[in-house]
Amino acid sequence: MDLSYKARKEAFVSDLTGGNIGEINSVTLVAPASILLWSALQSRLSFFYPYTTTALITDFLINVLAILFATTLYSSAPLLLNILLASPAVLILLNYSRSRPQQKTKPLRRSENDSSTKEQSSGGSESLPIHPFITTYRAAMMVITCVAILAVDFRVFPRRFAKVENWGTSLMDLGVGSFVFSGGVVSARSILKNRNSESSTRSLLQRLIASMRHSFPLLVLGLIRLYSVKGLDYAEHVTEYGVHWNFFFTMGLLPPFVEIFDALAVFIPRYEVLSLGIAILYQVLLESTDLRAYILVSPRGPGLLSKNREGIFSFLGYLAIFLAGRATGIRSIPRGTSPSTSPQQARKRTLTCLGVQTVSWTTLFILNSTFAFGYGANIPVSRRLANMPYVLWVAAFNNAQVFLFCLLETFFFPSVHRALGKEGEAERVSFATSRILTAFNKNGLFIFLVANLLTGAVNLSIHTLDMNTVQAMAILVGYAAILTGIALGLDKANIKLTL
Repeated sequence: MDLSYKARKEAFVSDLTGGNIGEINSVTLVAPASILLWSALQSRLSFFYPYTTTALITDFLINVLAILFATTLYSSAPLLLNILLASPAVLILLNYSRSRPQQKTKPLRRSENDSSTKEQSSGGSESLPIHPFITTYRAAMMVITCVAILAVDFRVFPRRFAKVENWGTSLMDLGVGSFVFSGGVVSARSILKNRNSESSTRSLLQRLIASMRHSFPLLVLGLIRLYSVKGLDYAEHVTEYGVHWNFFFTMGLLPPFVEIFDALAVFIPRYEVLSLGIAILYQVLLESTDLRAYILVSPRGPGLLSKNREGIFSFLGYLAIFLAGRATGIRSIPRGTSPSTSPQQARKRTLTCLGVQTVSWTTLFILNSTFAFGYGANIPVSRRLANMPYVLWVAAFNNAQVFLFCLLETFFFPSVHRALGKEGEAERVSFATSRILTAFNKNGLFIFLVANLLTGAVNLSIHTLDMNTVQAMAILVGYAAILTGIALGLDKANIKLTL
């Protein structure tokens, strides 16, 4: 890579201060607004059945390109885009009644939420249900993450959305934490499944060995990325994670450390408390020692710790975020029905729980990051440190997103949660879930890897900083279409590539 251009690229993503949380919320609200429109079309018109070419293009426009446009062309007017998405949904609701019975409209198709075929057919009240709202939440997060990692290299993507240098909030900072949080949500399935099985009696050592099998591919990808970046002289932002560290290392080390802290669940059964405990202890270390200054301003010494201090110490914050996600998953995944609890009551309880968690995390965030009428700590958010305000912000935002998606599913597709037992569940869930989002969710981590490879290929092939708006959008739309095509192809072939 040309040295002068490499310097321009590094300067392009350096010393940024981010934007305000209100604007970030407006941009990310496009995902629920898109699902609002998709759900209105599907529940009232069965628009996506059968899944014709028109349905595919509409699905792509609503659930992929809308997010791309929110972060680029509509970045200065995200509320306008939200209105453009919500308005036709309102008109459909006012003019059409509910579609024909949903459970008979589509053939059987597995969802990532349903982690195995055995679970689908096991039946019984103890089996874990498939939740379209969790599939939708995770997939929407994956789409915006994949879009942002390439879009950030073009000028059409506002600098206030890119990762901040030290202090502040941005869309991409939120995306990193949300990626970890969503992983925590899904990890709750294994915990819930194992509570009443023989595997729950496994020793800590056995669980650590099992977790390392999940970690190994991610650590290998981290090494591949490290050597690729260094070998190709690729432009990199060292203060993001350090000289050698990258996000794959963080994700790869989470499973074994989570198992260690999972052992504490015997004494502290609430993962929210574990998450807060880690975040508080880490924040105390940052405030009461020289750790904060060491991470932010200390010269990079010859040792590996000094060279990679951002990635190593921020891992504590990401661990807290993962555990917060697991807490949300444990409270939202179970069916919740019993002889004395109807499906409607169980869903109401889930919505109430998600609402309470959203308010609780938000309140803690406000108290931690502002003066809050003289009672707050006023600690600024730092993704580089992954400090306590950052952990609380990510947890509050993601709980709010899960709540919104759950609310939309409850309103538009009541048959999903009202039915007792597993019979016909897959068909109902398939009807209530975008095929594109199902595909992104099913092979999410693999799609993320492909997105990273395509991002590298684009940056090595062209000078993204010199592209005008039309050129940049053409490349980004093509990139989004390729990722969507790969995801749909894998889903149609019923291939699930776990990393």
